[in-house]
Amino acid sequence: MTQHWDHSYDVVVVGSGAAGFAAALTARLRGLSALIVEKTDLYGGSTALSGGAIWVPDNFHLHDAGLPDSRERARRYLAATVGDRVPGERLDAYLEHGPRMVREFHDRTLVRFMYTDGYSDYYPERDGGFARGRSVEPQLFDVKKLPREQRGTLRRSLLPTRGLTMTSYDFRYLNMVSRTGRARARALRVGARSVLARLSGQELLSLGGALIARMRYSLDRLGGELWLRCPVTELVKEGERVAGVRVRRGGRTVSVAARGGVVLASGGFSHSAALRDKHLPHPTDTAWSVAAEGQTGDGLELALAEGAATDLLDKVWGAPAVLPPGAPTPFFLVADRAIPGMIIVNQVGERYANEASPYHEFVDAMYAHHRPDASTVPSWLILDAVSKARYLFAGLFPGQSLPQEWLASGFAHRADTVEELARAAGMPQRALRSTVERFNAFARRGVDDDFGRGESAYDRYYGDPTLPNPNLHPLEKGPFYAIPVHPGDIGTKGGVVTDPAARVLREDGSVVRGLYASGNVSAAVMGETYPGPGATIGPAMTFSWAAVNRIAEDLGDAG
Repeated sequence: MTQHWDHSYDVVVVGSGAAGFAAALTARLRGLSALIVEKTDLYGGSTALSGGAIWVPDNFHLHDAGLPDSRERARRYLAATVGDRVPGERLDAYLEHGPRMVREFHDRTLVRFMYTDGYSDYYPERDGGFARGRSVEPQLFDVKKLPREQRGTLRRSLLPTRGLTMTSYDFRYLNMVSRTGRARARALRVGARSVLARLSGQELLSLGGALIARMRYSLDRLGGELWLRCPVTELVKEGERVAGVRVRRGGRTVSVAARGGVVLASGGFSHSAALRDKHLPHPTDTAWSVAAEGQTGDGLELALAEGAATDLLDKVWGAPAVLPPGAPTPFFLVADRAIPGMIIVNQVGERYANEASPYHEFVDAMYAHHRPDASTVPSWLILDAVSKARYLFAGLFPGQSLPQEWLASGFAHRADTVEELARAAGMPQRALRSTVERFNAFARRGVDDDFGRGESAYDRYYGDPTLPNPNLHPLEKGPFYAIPVHPGDIGTKGGVVTDPAARVLREDGSVVRGLYASGNVSAAVMGETYPGPGATIGPAMTFSWAAVNRIAEDLGDAG
């Protein structure tokens, strides 16, 4: 029987994060019709909640900033981080296509980035790494350029910014606002920018919100379509080829043809309790994830129904998180783990890792050191009054008191002595005192003999530049605080296996014709590691671009 189609496009994209928009934008740039279908009532996915940075080596922004990057140097760095966990041809495809994607989007859309100078690669001391970093982040965007309805359906970050619009580059300095003149000058600049924006009637977005808004604006100008509240229920095949999708729209099922192919860009399974329990290390909980709530593995299940191979299903993009009572989402600890007068310990009061290490690495350490007699889930973050007064922490400004609800609920603890704090948190008093004294001795010398905290340029990025070791200072002055930390995530990183053109592969290596995947629905090109800030979104956009280029090529050959 001939399949009846209610709608027909060249490219149908499932999911509206950066991966989805990149696919649709590329389709329109190639003269192909494009539709994005999004199951939730908001577009932007986890990208809109993120920092929005992309890590794409050898792109023109880096060269314009004078960074001596090259494909060869980046390949050495990936060899030193990702290793052979991922096929070399996929890594090579990323390095080839990524800079071209960045250049084309800059030249032909309103997707704009700027270099975040100094935001180090996560392993800058390894071969090919850069302490200056390779990360670029979105330029600010006035969301009022979008129609009112599109502004209302844009997923918004819930970060406690107190009405300020700040970039990640701004935040580095604002974190030290009580410590340096440069930070205070930056704070004045950010404040003035926010005031001027309001006076001029602008509503500025930064970070992931700016990236998604720029992509939405660009797609409108190029003529692509986006449907909200439209979950995909089935991939439709003609013979051996995926030819379209069935979608629930407006209370009925409609069939949408994809003449060139379907691109799965629907994210991972962070919010599927069943899939987490099946695949991820235990203990695990959907409540620990800062990914968008729609990340329930739908795209993965669609691909599995077509026999897709999978990899890395036991891995996440780790993000140590605190879960304050009443908060709408977990708070992702990034800079907070680099402040000097702070340690993280297990349930028996022992340090077990470099607290300032890259966030995914710290979550890996939480699981690696978790055992019944010394649980690390949750761990306890311990800080003293000096650090509480000096630095931003968990969304609180320097010197701002912990919310009473945190203390009254038993979520956080405060005590005048380390021993009293240990008792309140259920840790052995002598063990915690011994740990603090050992750390304090390291801090006074400026060298962490146990875990090397402060030795990497990445550690120091969010540290206090006024100290000999920006990440070390003794915990000496009460009151002391203890706050539980969980092994959260910004998304799962395992999914369907793809080739260098983002085509979905079966276990035998054959191609599922007509089906492509990018972003967290696919197995990460970064393997089991995380080379730098933006190494999630960068590959997501790159492989969407590569996928649609392959679709355009195939349609051209067929035409």
